[in-house]
Amino acid sequence: MPRSSDRRRSPAPPEAAPANPQTVAALRSLFGLIGRSGAPQLRLRIAAAFVLTLVAKVLGVMAPLALGAAVNRLAEDQPAGVGVALGFSAFAIGWAGIRFLSAALPEIRGALFAPVSQAAQRRAATEAFGHALSLSLDFHQTKRSGALSRTVERGARSVDFLLRILAFNLIPTVLELVLAAAVLAGKYDWRFGLIAVGTVAAYAALTFAVSDWRLAHRREMNTADSEAVGKAVDALLNYETVKSFGAETRAVAGYEAALSAYGRAAVRSNTSLAFLNAGQALVMNLGLGLLAVLAGIEALNGRMGPGDVTAAVLILISVFQPLNILGFAYRELRQAFIDMEAMGELLKQRPEVGDAPGAPDLPPPTDQRGGEVAFDEVGFRHSARSAGLSGISFTARPGQTVALVGASGAGKSTLVKLALRLLDPQEGRVTLDGCDLRDVTQASVRRAIGLVPQDVALFNDSLRANIAFARPEASEAEIWAAAEAAELGEFIRGLPEGLETRVGERGLKLSGGERQRVGIARALLADPRVLILDEATSALDSRTEAAIQETLKRARRGRTTLVVAHRLSTVADADQILVLKAGRIVEAGRHAELIALGGEYASLWKRQTRKA
Repeated sequence: MPRSSDRRRSPAPPEAAPANPQTVAALRSLFGLIGRSGAPQLRLRIAAAFVLTLVAKVLGVMAPLALGAAVNRLAEDQPAGVGVALGFSAFAIGWAGIRFLSAALPEIRGALFAPVSQAAQRRAATEAFGHALSLSLDFHQTKRSGALSRTVERGARSVDFLLRILAFNLIPTVLELVLAAAVLAGKYDWRFGLIAVGTVAAYAALTFAVSDWRLAHRREMNTADSEAVGKAVDALLNYETVKSFGAETRAVAGYEAALSAYGRAAVRSNTSLAFLNAGQALVMNLGLGLLAVLAGIEALNGRMGPGDVTAAVLILISVFQPLNILGFAYRELRQAFIDMEAMGELLKQRPEVGDAPGAPDLPPPTDQRGGEVAFDEVGFRHSARSAGLSGISFTARPGQTVALVGASGAGKSTLVKLALRLLDPQEGRVTLDGCDLRDVTQASVRRAIGLVPQDVALFNDSLRANIAFARPEASEAEIWAAAEAAELGEFIRGLPEGLETRVGERGLKLSGGERQRVGIARALLADPRVLILDEATSALDSRTEAAIQETLKRARRGRTTLVVAHRLSTVADADQILVLKAGRIVEAGRHAELIALGGEYASLWKRQTRKA
């Protein structure tokens, strides 16, 4: 009995299913992707694929006619002999050969078209991934990483699915139906063609109606599946927290509850699938039975031979065969269009921080002591905050160390993001060596500025790859020099695999201090003209911090340094200390000057030294 496949693709987010995708726009996007896919012999492969598909469908309809002719030859009222046997054999062999060709040509077409499909899928994924990375900080701070990754993944896979199902399954099946109806009506009787078209129309109507009804069950099943996966991933990523609170049983119970909900939804989905399969079998067999009865009547009246009856039934069966996946194809096509639309919406997002058309790279440094960073009446306010930076003006001259201090939320991190041009000022301007950062390329700005953040992010790769991330072409000696400068040399030499040691997801195999030192080594390897230290030693113990501070003092030579610090003792030797409060610079000067002033900085210093 024919069955509609219910193979599961990656579950879609529940909110996507009821969407009404713009099919025309999705198809236009699909054809555009094919055009710029860069596949070898693109036009030749597309033309050959469609010709092979067309020929396969024609042969699929013609094959039963050859077998029908063979049966008629055998049934003719003539004495048995070599001629009859040879005639029957020729038609039978011809039928087998045509069937083989009709089955083999789609496989050849698939091999020919595979490079085009893969190139289009790769182009879709690459463009979406690259565009996502180009979007601004605000987008990435509000997005859900998992959802964004799934949008890119599903959108790319939908390209391959649409090409295979739409171009080489549904459209050719419609063509085969038209061809079969024409052959049945032209060679035998118009009523045969009507039965073929009517049966397929009823089959399709039933499939579409029940598939739409089943979508509710599929959405419920996908939601439960996503919930179960989410609970499992959360528990595994935060296993230390789970173990710390002895919550293993609770985590497993939550996972089991989500799986139970998925099981209930899956039972309802499978029950509705059984109903659909039974209905499809009923429609198909009613059509076959009606055609067989009509063919039998025609044979009794002498208008058809036994071979013609066989051919008519086989033609209808060959038309029905591709319909077995119609329910699956219809549902997945809808989802594929939704996935394409979601990826299209991602591609429509425009970065808030972007390069100006024709923007040049930042000019090479003119001062060997480092770059000059200047904030000129800069103002910026986040949408989620009631207050922001206002009237920020200062200059970090080449070779100087400028410290940014103040309470949490004063605006220090925002200043760092503005200096890196992760944000653009809403008022005023930020310059590097006299160039407004908005007038040069972001890539050249990031090459000129090295950052050691408070929370160093590491890739699940080797120590070598993480240190060399800032400059992949760096030599072995340069990588080791950066590691030694960050007090990592002894640690690395003590590891069995040395620089090839993998650090684990997010660097969890390393301690906080080790991760921080890898971040320092990475920044030093970049050899920037401006170095930003955002609480760069906050995760280190006192002994290591003292050693790193000495290392950073040496690293600051020949470059300008911006230091964000809560521990004021780490910036007491800075050339200039800026004290921020509520988004404004309230004090500026050297350590001794600010202590003598007896203001905000002196108050912070007293509180910290009293605790010490």
